[in-house]
Amino acid sequence: QVQLVESGGGSVQVGGSLRLSCTATGITLRGYPYSLAWFRQAPGKEREGVAGIDFSGVWCVDSVKDRFTASQDYAADTLVLQMNRLKPEDTAMYYCTASDRPVFYNYRRFPAEYAYWGQGIQVTVSS
Repeated sequence: QVQLVESGGGSVQVGGSLRLSCTATGITLRGYPYSLAWFRQAPGKEREGVAGIDFSGVWCVDSVKDRFTASQDYAADTLVLQMNRLKPEDTAMYYCTASDRPVFYNYRRFPAEYAYWGQGIQVTVSS
């Protein structure tokens, strides 16, 4: 059984930084053959893909470009989301995800493409 667990969330002021980590049981993130990604969902909004890693490399959406970076800590076997220059609109529940098959890059931001999900962790940015 695959389980993903996020850590590192919390509250921060505008302009601050947070580092989210995701650990897994049931799969090995190091060298994972399919897609790994971070999604977020704010109250009243749809869940959206934020950043991830797949066979084509590292990606992120425009709203977090130059602020968020997805990466892997191979030593710790974790998926990481480094978030800098945080804004109030980044406030959301953040989820670590993994697919169980290849995801075409046009679909990498679609939640339905990902089979495994963490419970989520709250990130709150206050002004």
